[in-house]
Amino acid sequence: MSQRNLKYLNTNRIVYRRLPLTDKPTQETDKYMFYENGTNECYELFRSSAKITTYKSLKWHLLVLWYLNPQLDQDDFMKLAEVITHKPNGFVSFAIHAQLLRKIVYEVSMLDLDAPPKNKLRKVIFKPFTGLTKEQKLKIVGALIGRSKRIQTDDIYEFMLNLHEKKKKITIGRIAGLLDCSKRTIHRNMEDELKREKELLNKENEKL
Repeated sequence: MSQRNLKYLNTNRIVYRRLPLTDKPTQETDKYMFYENGTNECYELFRSSAKITTYKSLKWHLLVLWYLNPQLDQDDFMKLAEVITHKPNGFVSFAIHAQLLRKIVYEVSMLDLDAPPKNKLRKVIFKPFTGLTKEQKLKIVGALIGRSKRIQTDDIYEFMLNLHEKKKKITIGRIAGLLDCSKRTIHRNMEDELKREKELLNKENEKL
């Protein structure tokens, strides 16, 4: 599978990951931050190897990039969008017509930047360069989230990403085992969007 070409983003100091700014962690160590009630302020674009597969997802990614990089003018943003949507760069799974891309870029640039883009709730955020293995991270997430009696959609997503990073197939049974709950509980809390994400992540791992 082709890797993402992040050279343009890194060379031009494009911000595509940001830790929470105002939300305070319930618990913090030198390895991670734990938010008992979750935080929507953590943006980690391109964290998993799954590519952007829909126009809706593309628009959200561009909106986050626009939000995190207020220094960009319209031309810079258009160039960034062209890099992201150039299929050989490994960000998207589809080709997009130049006219449609210009329309999306214009629509995104007209949106209110004072309001943060809608984002998934995160409870455990690992700090960079922790030295932790993927197994150790999974155990930490399990121990922290397992304290809560009520399983939430975002908890399931957290484990899906961690299983994906370990190159393990994401199954209902594995998630239930890690969260110490029944498969029925996972099925009940798994929304359609999460089911699609599960299939997408598993397909990406199959290509490796």
